[in-house]
Amino acid sequence: MNEMDDLNRPSNGPLVTVVTPSFNQGRFIRDTIESVLSQDYPNLEYMVIDGGSTDDTLSILKSYEDRFAWVSEPDRGQAHAINKGWRCAKGEILAWLNSDDIYQPGAIRTAVEFLIHNQQVGMVYGEAYYVDESGHPIDRYSTDPFDPDRFFERCSICQPTVFVRRAVIEDVGYLDESLNFCLDYELWIRIAKKYTPAYVPQYLAKSRLHEECKTIKYRVKVHKEALNMLHHHYGYVPPFLLGAYVREVLTSYGTPSTPLNKGLFFLGMVAIGTREFIRYNSRLPLSEMGRWKRGLVKGVKKVWAEL
Repeated sequence: MNEMDDLNRPSNGPLVTVVTPSFNQGRFIRDTIESVLSQDYPNLEYMVIDGGSTDDTLSILKSYEDRFAWVSEPDRGQAHAINKGWRCAKGEILAWLNSDDIYQPGAIRTAVEFLIHNQQVGMVYGEAYYVDESGHPIDRYSTDPFDPDRFFERCSICQPTVFVRRAVIEDVGYLDESLNFCLDYELWIRIAKKYTPAYVPQYLAKSRLHEECKTIKYRVKVHKEALNMLHHHYGYVPPFLLGAYVREVLTSYGTPSTPLNKGLFFLGMVAIGTREFIRYNSRLPLSEMGRWKRGLVKGVKKVWAEL
């Protein structure tokens, strides 16, 4: 019997722990739970860490009786909830699946098989779909094989597709509980400094987009936190993210509709962009000047064309 055949036996294969942080996502959480419980990988530990939901989440959790572990009590946010689950987890491989996201069939088995055959890999991720509130596919999540240079500019790793060895988490540390939006990106950066994240070209998850998504509802705050996080790790920030932040700041006041407003919008981008460049890039190395030159030219052309 080969190693992959052994995975069909519940006593074999590394234990995988999946944690779902939850708060008032009753309309989605059943789909999330079912996508975990229906996985074909047998050696699985699942837990839901709920922050004290006041909707129908608790009745849904209770309906599953003893099929998985769950707790509902006040916490300090998403990162704290995940860390709480991971710290009491028994799995050799850890993952988290938010209460509005969904695993694809076979996702866990695919990740485990890859990690078994690639012992030098500390973390694996794959492809994903964006889906709407009803779970219908919208588009492919923009995912790429890992490239440190491109990863600095944009997080191309879809969080629900990630599976990481527990030893790696113990080495680099748990999620930063001071972060509300880019907690996943920040963890991937710490992991990538010591272990190369590996990519599998298979669809492992669906990332749900809806009006209550933090990345949609709080766009300015999301970009601001990402800028501060990247500055903390690298000492400077990339042009794409800085430009996106400036654009979100201005569009939060409305979209320009007249020629005068469009002109003021462009001048506002220049003024705020210059201020933020000085704030975040006072230590910009010469090696980054080429990236910034290309980014500025591309950004100005894009904004001008859209106006």
